[in-house]
Amino acid sequence: MTSDSITPPVTIADIAAAAGVSRATVSKVLNGRADVAPTTRSQVERLLADRGYVRTKRTRKAGAQHGGLIEILFNDASSPWAVEMIRGTEEAARAARVGLVVSVLGEGPKRGRQWIEDMADRNSRGVILALSQLSDADQQRMAKLGVPTILVDPAGDFDSDLPSIAANNWGGGMAATQHLLDLGHRRIGIITGQMRFLFSQARLAGYRAALERANRTVDPRLVAQGDFHFDAAFESALELLSLDDPPTAIFAANDEQALGVYAAAQRRGLRVPAELSVVGFDDVPLSQWVSPPLTTVRQPIAEIAGLATRTLLAHLDGQGELPQGRIELSTTLIVRNSTAAPPR
Repeated sequence: MTSDSITPPVTIADIAAAAGVSRATVSKVLNGRADVAPTTRSQVERLLADRGYVRTKRTRKAGAQHGGLIEILFNDASSPWAVEMIRGTEEAARAARVGLVVSVLGEGPKRGRQWIEDMADRNSRGVILALSQLSDADQQRMAKLGVPTILVDPAGDFDSDLPSIAANNWGGGMAATQHLLDLGHRRIGIITGQMRFLFSQARLAGYRAALERANRTVDPRLVAQGDFHFDAAFESALELLSLDDPPTAIFAANDEQALGVYAAAQRRGLRVPAELSVVGFDDVPLSQWVSPPLTTVRQPIAEIAGLATRTLLAHLDGQGELPQGRIELSTTLIVRNSTAAPPR
């Protein structure tokens, strides 16, 4: 074989030219930097994979670690949100050839301590916390281990020094409510999540802000509490629809609760959206398959997970410190067929 037949290695410049971005942007993607748009990151990562880019040793700091395990911890991994979170984390970990351990905290007073002991025995390199709470004692045990940790959509009962990545929940709640106002709705109900969660508070605050900006009084009777699950949302929606002056639209704080509203509307003999408009939050895959397809606020769940994973791995490989404070990714209103103008 002559030297003329040897294919030259793919370079960062080749990827940058193909993607129409700068070499600095490709480098940021390779290093897990947070300041790259999700669509651009996906395009660059796809080109890196398709063209067989091989990262040379010079692109990593001397002594950088490879392989090993990272962990993601949930309270409950059965929800559509958790499934999307696992997908985004697994894709980023697989691209870095790092193993992923998915754990569920479970029940019992020693559940956190048991997981921490197991995690230490596995010699995991880093942790992504995708759960609502961890006791102060368990947080202290984590700190003593010195395992780098990053939070996704934290509930607010964690050490504020830990970095976190989340969606703009306030903006999403405001966009959902404003959409219903623009359609002409004036009686807009909301089914919140558990109010100990910061993201539940933020979605409710966005709902209130949109009403107040439209000079609409927030009627406390139209604010019902849920727990992010179908059954509680079904009962709350029935209560809202039983009011003397019921809402013509309901904003549910996640898509699973929106399905509970669908069921309540059916129980009351109401057609969606002709007689009741419904908006959800998350844009999990199921939201476009239900009938009618659900108008919802898309939070970039898999992107949040991927960014958290890449940021953690970049830190573990000696390519930067974990970010300070909170990073928020934008939400997007996805309009489908579950919303319409209110009935006359």
